[in-house]
This record gives sequence, structure tokens and C-alpha cells, in this order.
Amino acid sequence: MKVPEGRIVSINVSMNKGTRKKSVSEAVLKENFGIEGDAHASSSWHRQVSLLALESIEKARCRPDGGALAPGDFAENITTRGLALAQLPVGTKLLIGQSVTEVTQIGKRCHEKCEIYRQAGDCIMPREGIFVKVLSGGRIRTGDPVAVARFTAAVITLSDKGSRGERIDESGPLISEILAEAGAGVLHYEMIPDEMETLKDRLIRYSPLVDLIITTGGTGLSARDITPEATAAVIERQLPGLAEAMRARGMQKTRRAMLSRGIAGTRGACLIINLPGSPGAVADGLGAVIDVIPHAISKIKGPGEDCAV
Repeated sequence: MKVPEGRIVSINVSMNKGTRKKSVSEAVLKENFGIEGDAHASSSWHRQVSLLALESIEKARCRPDGGALAPGDFAENITTRGLALAQLPVGTKLLIGQSVTEVTQIGKRCHEKCEIYRQAGDCIMPREGIFVKVLSGGRIRTGDPVAVARFTAAVITLSDKGSRGERIDESGPLISEILAEAGAGVLHYEMIPDEMETLKDRLIRYSPLVDLIITTGGTGLSARDITPEATAAVIERQLPGLAEAMRARGMQKTRRAMLSRGIAGTRGACLIINLPGSPGAVADGLGAVIDVIPHAISKIKGPGEDCAV
């Protein structure tokens, strides 16, 4: 399924509300705040970042007095092209560059006779603009993609040495990269020690917040490899086919893959999958199941109708 996608054509900021914004080439989206340096950014409300489609501005230019209208003139933070923003339902997870946001409002009540209305002769934000809150921040630039997220995810790396700063984690970032390519919004990434109660706590904490949790590491035979046991303690239903498919893919390269004890299952509406710790095993294992993950999530979260194979 193709993910709806557009592009940023302008990033706009201002020091005051209700005024036209000035274009900048890049900006920082801050989690639960908005764009750093913009008057509308605040952790105390849901309209942290505003978006307006260039297609909407182009329609406004058809007015007798609208020929000079440009991105930022309607006080939108981000001007996009190619995505029907006003048709996105509230609650939609929207990927902006490497950041993840959530649509919180479509349109708004216009400021009465604000500067924008007086200068432009009309304000299209109340009809066609949208507002989002920032779930996961990062730097954004003109030209970055803006896309509807297919699902949201958390990535947890299990490593005693890594959690002590003695080893660089390569597998967790690789998982995040593969998920992003699949249209996912990665909201959480964390490296923790191989501790049973710590992993159980994270799985319980993140499962109501995301559609998918992937762990990497701790699936082998050493005494500290506790990932499958911790996962089994919190999931409600196992999905053995996913683990079997990942082991089968790994065995195409090495018979030792049969020793991986990773499992998969669901907790509430969240899918949880254990991957081995090495980057190669991560690429093989996730590659074996990535194409079915969106369908699995839709069935877990759906009304439960029958599904033809």
C-alpha cells in the first residue's frame, strides 16, 4: 500500500501570533513543544505546529487581491505540496522529515480582523489548515518528505555493555532505519541492560503508546539472555509464525540461527517482536517479516472481521 506523501516547500516562523511568518531554510521540531523560536510553540496546548498546503494558497491567489500571496502569509509554520492535509482525520500520525507528529485539529476559529485577514483579504487557515503536536522531534528542512505514518513503533536494545557505554549500538538504529523506510514513525528508542524487570517495565509502559515494539538482543543461550522470558511474561497472545519465519531466514545463512529463542506476540493492541542482537541477524530477521507487519497491526487494531489468506 502506497503511503500518502508530500514535501515541505517552506518552513515559516514568527515572533508574534496572528502575523505573517518569515521563511527559513530549516528549523528544529521539539517534542511536545513545536518549532523552536516560533510564537505558536508551547507545551501547554495541542496546536503546536500549523500546516497549510501550497495548493490552498494557489487557490487563494485566484482572488482579485490574492496574486501576491506566498507561503507563510497565512501564519502557517509548514507549507506543503502534494498531500491533502485537510482530509487527514484527527489522530493521524504524520511524519515530517525524521520527526513524528499527530494531527490534533482541522481548521480553527480565525482571529477577528487579524493582520493576515486585513492584508490578504481572506484567511484560508480556518478552512484548510491543520494543526499537530510533536511526538518525536528533530531537525526539518525545505524539501523534506511529509507522509502519513503507516504505524508507530518503539525500539529497545538489550545490552549490559551498551547500557554502560562500553559498546556502540548498531542494531537499534538499523531497526529504526528499516522501520522508517517501511513508513513507520519511531517514537521511542532506548538501550537498557539485560534485566528482566527493566524490560518488562518498558514493554508494559510502551505498549499502550505505540503499535509495535521491537527488541534486539538477549535472545541467545547465555545466563543473561532474558528477553524471551520477559516478553512471554507480558504478552497476551503469541504469534509463533513470525518467530519461525525469522529463524528460517537466518538459517539460510547459518544453522546457528536455530538457537535464537526470540518470540513474538501481542499485548493489547500492540505487536511485540524479539530480534537477535547482531546487525546481520536484525537485517535478516526483520527482512523476513517487515512486509506483513502493517497487515498484522491492522488486524490487531481492527474490528476482527475474517481475513482471506
